[in-house]
Amino acid sequence: MTLLQAQNLTAHYGASQALFDVNLTLAPGEVLALMGRNGMGKTTTVKSICRMVAAQGTLRLDGHDLTRLPSHKVAKLGVGLVPEGRRCFADLTVSENLIAAARPGAWDETRVGALFPRLAERRGQIARSLSGGEQQMLAIGRALMTNPRLLILDEATEGLAPLVRQEIWDAIARLKRETGMAILIVDKSLAELRGVCDRAVILDRGRDVWTGVMDALDGEAAQRLLGV
Repeated sequence: MTLLQAQNLTAHYGASQALFDVNLTLAPGEVLALMGRNGMGKTTTVKSICRMVAAQGTLRLDGHDLTRLPSHKVAKLGVGLVPEGRRCFADLTVSENLIAAARPGAWDETRVGALFPRLAERRGQIARSLSGGEQQMLAIGRALMTNPRLLILDEATEGLAPLVRQEIWDAIARLKRETGMAILIVDKSLAELRGVCDRAVILDRGRDVWTGVMDALDGEAAQRLLGV
């Protein structure tokens, strides 16, 4: 069964084409890494899925055609996005940030606090006063409060201290282990991605150039396509 299907996905910024027939699929409960060097189309692919960029091609979530929907309706269908750069509501408390995104389902403040105990400790604290890592945890918690069927993490560990990065990777592993949620991860940390992802899609200059299980991504391919 396929939860997310993107086929021949193309996207432009004005006259400049950013995606060239990108293809990817994601099954329920699967964790997929979307990888590539900087500027190769990863975030544009994410924005296309969330309908924040007008893209052409086939784009379906559990059979629903997303190509004609505005972004808020894609979210209502079950896509939860943790955007690059966190983007918390700076003047609201931790609790208010979470409540603002809440939709009916298993995820509530208590469950988010169990996943990220720091948030439970700081539930009355204004978001702008949190550390960068805590703000990232809040962004993830806010996305979970929408009770998504597909969680998208766009550079969720970028620029964070090693200990905080590990906390977030541990939380992702827990989500995979305990919830069966489908997750799409954009990140550069190959070692950590190997630990949680089932498959990977690698983009190069707006094209998907490698797709396969993580174990098949050997050192030669990683060096050639990712520079690592």
